[in-house]
Amino acid sequence: MNPFILATLLFSLGLGTTITFASSHWLLAWMGLEINTLAILPLMAQQHHPRAVEATTKYFLTQATGAATLLFASTTNAWLTGQWDILQMYHPLPTTIAILALSLKVGLAPLHTWLPEVLQGLDLTTGLILSTWQKLAPFALLLQIQPTNPTILIILGVTSTLIGGWGGLNQTQLRKIMAYSSTAHLGWMILALQFSPSLTLLTLMTYLIMTSSTFLVFKLNKSTNINMLATSWAKAPALTTLTPLILLSLGGLPPLTGFMPKWLILQELTKQDLAPIATLAALSALLSLYFYLRLTYAMTLTLSPNNVSGLAPWRLPSSQLTLPTAVLATTTICLLPLTPAMLTLLTL
Repeated sequence: MNPFILATLLFSLGLGTTITFASSHWLLAWMGLEINTLAILPLMAQQHHPRAVEATTKYFLTQATGAATLLFASTTNAWLTGQWDILQMYHPLPTTIAILALSLKVGLAPLHTWLPEVLQGLDLTTGLILSTWQKLAPFALLLQIQPTNPTILIILGVTSTLIGGWGGLNQTQLRKIMAYSSTAHLGWMILALQFSPSLTLLTLMTYLIMTSSTFLVFKLNKSTNINMLATSWAKAPALTTLTPLILLSLGGLPPLTGFMPKWLILQELTKQDLAPIATLAALSALLSLYFYLRLTYAMTLTLSPNNVSGLAPWRLPSSQLTLPTAVLATTTICLLPLTPAMLTLLTL
């Protein structure tokens, strides 16, 4: 792709998200989401592969449906209350419709079915943008909506954690596994949203760090399915040693970074007398942990079938920058001791 066109698209991507962040009016927020969607479509279709074009079409139709529903919700809210302000969503009907529209845009279960299919059709770099940056604008709106009916968020959260865990169990494609992982993590965020928005923000930040480092590792190894992970020992032995820790951090095991948000969310749910929901969420985390362990096993304890035993496959050196991978991997593994500092920042 032409560098000037690429720069324009990336600038538009940032602009759309920034407009949504900065807006207090529903129409401006909707416009930001639309700019965001239109900017990523050429990046998704740049491979000119049938799967990429199919994924782009599916993504466009889904996001257009979500945006149209959101516009309908905000118009209904203006009609019922006379307010276009995002913080003035007091009527239960438009609030519920807006939450469902934004859930469709980020890929919360049961509105998640587009996400694995779309992510599978993209290359790892665009998949990384879709799994991280594209979640920010809808989440900024979800954080601002005060739900009149809290049950819907709990239902969406529990469904997402369960389906995100179950869906990834039988997958062999890494991008589909990351899509279900994304749905499960978003479910955890939604569970804490109405009780502690700052905790949801912390969970979102840790999710972005962990997902980015995982995608960058896969990109460095050029791995797209589980079997290709087995060759990574020959490409980057040091990284192959660290990757299981990154994957287990995604699964939420102590003493890794991923344990922090899960621990705090379970604590918050218990404080709110929602112990059964907390138990269900903790059990669903075991499902996710199983497929992360599966990836760990494939990467470290299996060898790719080689005709000549012990020879590293011939390869070209990777042109990918390793500094972002190193920084993100370190953050993914080592952030748990800073939990008290994080909590202090949250309460400021």
